[in-house]
Amino acid sequence: MAVKLEKREAAQELFINWPEMLITSCLQGVMGDIYADQAECPRSAMARLGDFCFLAGEPDPELVCFKPAEWKKNFTIMVPQHEGWWHLIRECYGEKAKQVTRYAFLKEKDVFDRKRLMEAADSLPPGYQMQLIDEALYERCLAEEWSRDLVAQYPEYQTYAKMGLGVAVLKGEELAAGASSYASFWNGIEIEIDTKMKYRRQGLAFACGARLILECLDRGWYPSWDAQNLWSVGLAKKLGYHYDHAYTAFEIWGY
Repeated sequence: MAVKLEKREAAQELFINWPEMLITSCLQGVMGDIYADQAECPRSAMARLGDFCFLAGEPDPELVCFKPAEWKKNFTIMVPQHEGWWHLIRECYGEKAKQVTRYAFLKEKDVFDRKRLMEAADSLPPGYQMQLIDEALYERCLAEEWSRDLVAQYPEYQTYAKMGLGVAVLKGEELAAGASSYASFWNGIEIEIDTKMKYRRQGLAFACGARLILECLDRGWYPSWDAQNLWSVGLAKKLGYHYDHAYTAFEIWGY
């Protein structure tokens, strides 16, 4: 039976040497939760934040099949620490589990070229404008499916204003793209970038991504990046990140 850890540090050793900032946020108690096979000296643990679920330690069939009561969505992304978890994920979820490849980037400070980022932020095509996400834009992000993940992990604007950060690109009065914090950790954020379908391939993600990184640097925050696909890999490299490695994850539909 999975238990939610009140003392999150009990699972610290299970996640050691896993430089994933969503896990860090969970361990810090900033966002997300950690579940384990037992409260004291756990052997297996799950860090859950947003759509993501990270499985560490000894493979545990009860933990991999566990769904918290408060989790209402029918989708999650499971990231196994090692191959031992793969078998259990497939066994528990069968055809619901789609194996995918994601891409990690090095967590490096002082690698960003401010001049290049300023040029990128100024490359917004004519007819568009960019501004920080305020309360009105926070609500507008939540109103559409494509932009919801820009702010959805923060339960209300006051929490977002305190912990999060983001910029939006507008075409007239229409929200066209945004770069924002998917989640927060101490002195940093995990970046989420989305563009409305009809506005893609115009350089909006590049411009607002650069602006968000600059805003983070001005605050002394680290802008962490993890890529879902090769397009995101290319964008990250253009913005100054250095590629680390590919890793396996499972998208669970009908969770």
